[in-house]
Formats: sequence, C-alpha cells, structure tokens
Amino acid sequence: MVASAAVGERLAIGAYAAEAVLAAARGSVQPQYALLRETLAMVMHAAGQARRIGVNLNQAVAASHSGEPPPQLRWYAEASARAVQKLDDLADELRRRLP
Repeated sequence: MVASAAVGERLAIGAYAAEAVLAAARGSVQPQYALLRETLAMVMHAAGQARRIGVNLNQAVAASHSGEPPPQLRWYAEASARAVQKLDDLADELRRRLP
C-alpha cells in the first residue's frame, strides 16, 4: 500500500514515508491529499480565468450591438475557447488519475 501511494504521489517510498510521518507528527493533512489540493488550485484558477473572459466577452458583444463589432471580440472568443479546452484537458487528467 505504501509503495502504491508513493507512486500516486510521484515520490520515492522513503520520501513518501517521511512526509507521512511528518504530517502525522504535525497533525496536518496526509500526503495523499497533496495531489487533490494541487488539482483544486488549478481548477479554481481555471474557473476564475473563464469567468473573467466571459465578462469581457459579454461586454464586447454588448458593444457590438451599437455598431461595428470591436476588434477585441475575436480575441475574447478565442480566449474563451482556450479556457474551455484547458478545463476539458484538466478533467481528462483527473479522470486518468482517479482509481
């Protein structure tokens, strides 16, 4: 079990065991949650980026109703597509890592 957990955390067995002992001594989160914390941070960052892009895209669309579409509209649409692709890639990575 220890070897499998170490592989899951991408650590040598000794390093994993040392982290587990230190975490237990401190009463902190066990090392097996490190990957989940890292993933959560990435998801939160991506979601924030997607929200900001969406707000800008909405503003650009609203401005286009009064005449010629602003040049930023294409950039915001492309940035939105990239953000969604990154979220999709992240979801695929999570699916691969989950048991």
